Amino acid sequence: MTGQALADEREAGRYSPRRWAALAITLFAVLMDMVDNTVLNVALPSVQADLGASSSQLEWAVAGYTLAFAAAMLTGARLGDQFGRRRIYLLGLAGFVVASTLAGAAVNPEMLIASRVLQGAAAAMMVPQVLAMLQIEFPKSERPKAMSLYGLTFAVGGIGGPLLGGVLLEADLFGLDWRPIFYINIPVGVAAFIGALLLTRESRGEKLRGFDGRGTLIATAGLLCLLFPLVEGRELGWPWWTFALMAACPLVLWLFIRYEQRISDLGRSPIIAPSLLRHRGAVGGLLVAILFFCGMAYQLVMTVHLQVGEGYSPLRTGLTMVAFTVGVGIGSGFAPRLMPLGRRVVFLGCSIMAVGMVIITVTVDRYAGSLEPWHLAPGMIVSGLGMAMVAGTLVNIVLAKVPRSASGSASSLVNTAIQVGVATGVAVVATVYFSVLDGGNPPAEAAVTGLWTVVGLYVLAGLSAFVLPPGRVELVEDDGEDVSGSPTTSTGDRPPAVSREEAAVRP
Repeated sequence: MTGQALADEREAGRYSPRRWAALAITLFAVLMDMVDNTVLNVALPSVQADLGASSSQLEWAVAGYTLAFAAAMLTGARLGDQFGRRRIYLLGLAGFVVASTLAGAAVNPEMLIASRVLQGAAAAMMVPQVLAMLQIEFPKSERPKAMSLYGLTFAVGGIGGPLLGGVLLEADLFGLDWRPIFYINIPVGVAAFIGALLLTRESRGEKLRGFDGRGTLIATAGLLCLLFPLVEGRELGWPWWTFALMAACPLVLWLFIRYEQRISDLGRSPIIAPSLLRHRGAVGGLLVAILFFCGMAYQLVMTVHLQVGEGYSPLRTGLTMVAFTVGVGIGSGFAPRLMPLGRRVVFLGCSIMAVGMVIITVTVDRYAGSLEPWHLAPGMIVSGLGMAMVAGTLVNIVLAKVPRSASGSASSLVNTAIQVGVATGVAVVATVYFSVLDGGNPPAEAAVTGLWTVVGLYVLAGLSAFVLPPGRVELVEDDGEDVSGSPTTSTGDRPPAVSREEAAVRP
């Protein structure tokens, strides 16, 4: 056997033959997270009637999940690097099933809120591990397609929440009203747990010296300074301290970066390797991710408007939004092939999203009071095409120059940016939408104003794409050295990785 053939055979042996099945199973974590992030929205009236919850308690039932998820994301990724990504994924998935069971069995608003917080924390344990395992388990040639599927799962899950909620509320299974929206996670979660147990392999970052508890607290405080006032500000009437907290967020995050640099200089393991933030692709990609996923707040406007302004049922509302998923499905067929175009495809995708939102906005205004699902279908499909072009591509650009062994930290940054974007978009767009609606204006006028705000966010996201590095996107294929100097190892049925000495036999 020639040296080239020997090296190629050993290189192929690094990757599990079951990697695609393992990816399909682990993507259930991302799907479940996105579904549960939105599924409660269509059930809020039922929850209020059943549990006697106040408006503030309903807000916390929704916001508690978001806050816990975003605040615990960095910790979840760090735990996976230190104790094993597969182990933490399974632990998070089990916790998610338990929390879902408690949420479905809630006997009062306080129990529901506590269960939702536990759900968010459990999701923060499992979701970062998916992208980290993806980075390690797939070769360079297959990673763009795998990353595209990962990114598209966010879009499908975001639409799946209202649709699933509408279907289950309409079915009223066993007379349980809204509770099956949480109980459905039990069989799905158990199946995903068994599948992950059988198909996935363990990996972790070595040479991790101690747990950076102080850095975790500083990062969590910085995120809460932004997310808590964004989520609660409108409900509380925007008191002065909400603006003070948001103003303090950049300072706290700057202190976090300085502290992480100090930890790294002392030879200890930081939560986020400071050198990650020196990658233009990472920083620019995170900026685009925040602005792009801000625009997903259009779902809130449409979900509320279709029910309040057009008299749709929850099920009809969910079915109307399916056209967006159709567009995502069409776009996913060609989006991976566009990935090498880098920032140009991100700009194009954001522009298409903006065009789709303009079509939807004009349609809502034109057919106010007599809006039919087929009226919205063209704009929804166009928007879905734009989502397909950006979601997977953007994740790939952020991680393009990041070695596989740093995928845990990079994954947490990507997911945190997405979550911050969603929370920020909901806060901004909801404030605009409800301000117009509560001012006594027609529902269609409020929806149009909110949707034009979404169009502006997608325009900003498209312009921000030029912060990304130019040129084609090429993935890094490394043998273990990450940007913090910590190699990655995997256990299970994987043969040893090709060493630099063995790779030297290649011509």
